[in-house]
Amino acid sequence: MKEITRREFLKASAAGAGLTIAVSVTPFGYRLYAARQEVLPFAPNAWLRVTPRNEMIVTVNKSEMGQGVHTSLPMIVADEADADWGRVTVEMAPAADRYKDPLWQMQATGGSTSVRHMLTPLREAAAAAREMLVKAAADRWGVAESDCETAQSTVKNRRSGKSLTYGELAEAASRLPLPKAPRLKQPGRFVLIGTPAARPDIPPKVNGTAIFGIDVQLRNMLYGTVDRPPLFGAEILSYDAAAAGKVPGVRNVARIRRGVAVSADTPAAAWEGKKALRTTWSGGVQPSLDNTTLEKLFLAQLDQEGLVAKNEGNAGEALKDATRKVEAVYLLPYLSHMNMEPMNCTASVKKDSCEVWAPTQNQTGVLELAKKMTGLPADRIQVHTTYLGTGFGRRFETDFVEEAIEASKAAQRPVKVIWTREEDLKNDFYRPANATRLEGSLDGRGNLVAWSLKIAVPSIFSRAMPAMMKGGIDPAAVDGIVETPYEFPNFRIEYVRTDTPVPVGFWRSVGNSHNGFTMESFMDEMAYAAGKDPLEFRLGLLKNHPRPYRVLETVAERSGWGKPPRYGEALGLAQHFSFESYVAQVAEVSVDRNSGAIKVHRIVCAVDCGMAVNPDTVEAQMEGGITMGLSAGLMEKISFAAGGVASSNFHNYPLLRLAGTPDIEVHIVNGGGPAGGIGEPGVPPVAPAVANAVFRAAGIRLRRLPMTPDAVLAAMKAT
Repeated sequence: MKEITRREFLKASAAGAGLTIAVSVTPFGYRLYAARQEVLPFAPNAWLRVTPRNEMIVTVNKSEMGQGVHTSLPMIVADEADADWGRVTVEMAPAADRYKDPLWQMQATGGSTSVRHMLTPLREAAAAAREMLVKAAADRWGVAESDCETAQSTVKNRRSGKSLTYGELAEAASRLPLPKAPRLKQPGRFVLIGTPAARPDIPPKVNGTAIFGIDVQLRNMLYGTVDRPPLFGAEILSYDAAAAGKVPGVRNVARIRRGVAVSADTPAAAWEGKKALRTTWSGGVQPSLDNTTLEKLFLAQLDQEGLVAKNEGNAGEALKDATRKVEAVYLLPYLSHMNMEPMNCTASVKKDSCEVWAPTQNQTGVLELAKKMTGLPADRIQVHTTYLGTGFGRRFETDFVEEAIEASKAAQRPVKVIWTREEDLKNDFYRPANATRLEGSLDGRGNLVAWSLKIAVPSIFSRAMPAMMKGGIDPAAVDGIVETPYEFPNFRIEYVRTDTPVPVGFWRSVGNSHNGFTMESFMDEMAYAAGKDPLEFRLGLLKNHPRPYRVLETVAERSGWGKPPRYGEALGLAQHFSFESYVAQVAEVSVDRNSGAIKVHRIVCAVDCGMAVNPDTVEAQMEGGITMGLSAGLMEKISFAAGGVASSNFHNYPLLRLAGTPDIEVHIVNGGGPAGGIGEPGVPPVAPAVANAVFRAAGIRLRRLPMTPDAVLAAMKAT
């Protein structure tokens, strides 16, 4: 591990002005360091600075993509330090090895890890700063530290009534030794944590001053676009660079790895230049690929022997001896991310430097890519992380950054590459499709005896993080299944890796997004086969797990479970554990038996995410996750034809609109556990809750997504 000297650290932390404390988190724990220490053998994941101007600045290594992390993390520091919230700011850390997430060994944002990984280390750093500031004040006044109290970035002398701001004490505090074991606040003393806090990033986003990737403007900048393969694996046969170069405003045409890049004075000129290329392509790697062939492939894979991901008891024998056996096959489609901000990146590559401005979730990936493509060392490369117009896992990829770097190298000028919505949809790393076969058995009293599941799904981690593959099993494939809190007497999970030419990647809640649907839909099937209420059936499997038990009880109480629905025909229930958080949802729906349209009137959500730092953020993320999961469950599906993506824009890849969005109620349950994630756990339960409600309303079981009107009518006809 590289040693960072005091000189280097002081230079990096505003030339040593004021008090600076660093947090160094490793897979084995974490340590705190003060800037005045002579040698620092560490990689700081976050810094806390108190300036002479009485500001508190928190440097974090996590991207802000609407999940509120640039509010929650400084809230943690401000509360523990007794700082004035109005004088606390957050800054995005640059891309560097020292800012890598200790568990992932990379600087990246995802997996609902930001608060989970940094809550305690940041609290301890803030507590250390508070104690050092108190010590500095006590020394100046010649009183005991116990005679001092802190509030609003001020230390007050209880005896004299005198006070000093943190800014006035910062320099003196920086010369004191770092406390070995700073005392953390008891939760009952929290002032900010657990209370709604306004997000400082909202005003600039509303007034237009916030800089997203697409807003970046540089002197002498060109606009770039890329002609990409129309089919999976298609290769360029020919293109007319000369014709493209004749388009007014076009400055450069270059062959790049993924296609042909055209850079021009304006976006319109770049797009006209791309049209003029008249690129011809080969037929791709699988011209026969379409919706039908993919469906047949996934279903056929369920007859193949899979790798065992979990095996408790003897599910096979229990199923053979079952009093009653239930079987079902579920099929879910590929999905696109459809970020609010289309993919984009700006790069400026020079002979001795490279700068990248990117709305990225993966700073390490961008930095390593730039090093490889330019041959420059890390200290000659700067990665500027802008605001992200949502991420959902798509901006973990670096393909859009690669295009900008290549275009800038070719044009020898800064280039901003902007994707159109059509390009975004057709060149995604999609949420994998999958097929799942489930078998369950019951005894004579309706108790669950065995649960067996086989899932055929492409692998994400084999490409994105191969080191995470264990025994050939992709952890994303079995997300939310292997770690279920349900207690099954006999439980078996098999995984059949089913890769296709369709590129796949991380999508909000990853494997939980599809496994939550199949698990909770089938749970209802088992409940009805047992002749039990779906709530009662689930609670019976959670008797030894008080947190999900209480979450289910809460959502049942708040939704009026067991009572006539308020607006619709029926209520449906689902729960799911993911990212260390427990979420349960009840959907109230009605079904138009003539058109097949499903109307979702209300979603009631209960969530236990441990310490809810900012309840407003928790509610907002649950609402966002529910809306995204509902959109996917009711209408989203990538269509394929002739070896490529047939979906092209919102007209054939619809998203949920405001008119179709139900009333959403979020209730936070404090289960007393460690901090859990909030960005992703709201997605998995909503689609099965709706499907279960549809069953109660119309008597049809929808085992395929999306739940379109046509699917409803077909199911009604089949019953």
